[in-house]
Amino acid sequence: MPQPTPPGPREAVHTARTLHTARTVQTVHTVTADSLVTVDFSPRFDSRSRPRPRSRRHPPGPYRRLFALPGTRAFTAANLLARLPMGMFSVSAVVMIAGSRGSYALAGAVTATGLVATGLAGPWTARLVDRYGQARVAVPATVTAALGSLALLLCVHYGAPDWTLFAAYAATATTPNLGGMSRARWAHLLRDDPAALHTANSFEQAADELCFMLGPVLASFLTGTFFPEAGTLVGAVLLLTGALLFAAQRATEPPPRAGSATARTPLRIGTLLVCFVATGAVFGSMEVVTIAYADAQGHRSAAGAVLALQAAGSCAAGLLYGALRPTGPAERRLPVCLLSMAALMCLPLLATRAFDSLWALAPALLAAGMATAPTMVTAMTLVQDRAPVDRLNEGMSLVVTALLTGIACGSALGGWAADHVPPTAAFATPAAAAVAALAVNAVSRIASPNSRHTH
Repeated sequence: MPQPTPPGPREAVHTARTLHTARTVQTVHTVTADSLVTVDFSPRFDSRSRPRPRSRRHPPGPYRRLFALPGTRAFTAANLLARLPMGMFSVSAVVMIAGSRGSYALAGAVTATGLVATGLAGPWTARLVDRYGQARVAVPATVTAALGSLALLLCVHYGAPDWTLFAAYAATATTPNLGGMSRARWAHLLRDDPAALHTANSFEQAADELCFMLGPVLASFLTGTFFPEAGTLVGAVLLLTGALLFAAQRATEPPPRAGSATARTPLRIGTLLVCFVATGAVFGSMEVVTIAYADAQGHRSAAGAVLALQAAGSCAAGLLYGALRPTGPAERRLPVCLLSMAALMCLPLLATRAFDSLWALAPALLAAGMATAPTMVTAMTLVQDRAPVDRLNEGMSLVVTALLTGIACGSALGGWAADHVPPTAAFATPAAAAVAALAVNAVSRIASPNSRHTH
């Protein structure tokens, strides 16, 4: 009787896999031509093979991911230190000059001269930054500006002629656009990550609001507690120290673009600049009419605290806006932001007309401020998209010039309204400026509906 042929190795393995898959046995015996092989498929549960429960860690938030990049914390901290004096210098100069010379008119004229000089010199300084690098230009420009502040301090302290005050304060116009340089670094580091760049721009806008909210408070404290020149002196030291620390962070600095082919190409942000002028008019007019309204209510000293609520609302909204993921391109989000700003800027007018109380105005300003940061962030993102990469700092400096122009125009319009119409009706001025910004954007979209500007 013929004996059955023993299975070969391949058949044995196939049999073992089949039996294991079917889960009919725990141990499979296969016979080869040479020996008996026992294959044990029974599961083993020992302390080493037991599956450990996975830790439920939430993914890091957008701001934690942002500052996890190497070098970002260092240049951000230094830049914030250098930007804080931007909210100190005007208040310090007014207090110092008016206290020494007894003339608020002279103090206002000197600070206005510095504002105009900054608007004119800023884009030229930024163009040099684009061509030669941030460190090579920002350091000497900041040193010159700090020396101008110290010269103003000495001229006031030692009773120099009035014209020297104008000359000294005009020298501070070389202050580089530190906020723009920080945004340029983010744009360089996050050029391939639009969502992270949106978060970075939102953080920078919130930082601007924070500096302009804390700066006047610090300046008032220094000038009132120590001596009138203390605010200017501390501001100059903070500016110089922060700028030097910022320039020392070379690893995150964008490369210079000297000799680029687009060095003479005009920036394609004309309509955006007009929007920034109108937005600046919102800020300038709101400040003047709020002070006038508080004065009419007999609470002029509370005007600063009430205005700080607008900045606080903008700062909070900027941080929240940065934590959200943007939907759609910035040019589609901007009209929504401008429409929101126009609607919320009507709240102070409605609150004062309905209740005629400074305490009703305070929450209205807090809510109105929540629209400004998203609008500024979205518009700044468009500037980064439309400006040539070799003129990014210049484009953002032009934005500052447009804002300063708008603030000056808005202050003049707000002052006229405060003198010629009832205090409550004067709040129509910032609302009208917000509507003007919306109208400019609408006209530009109608004129070029299919325009797309990229790097």
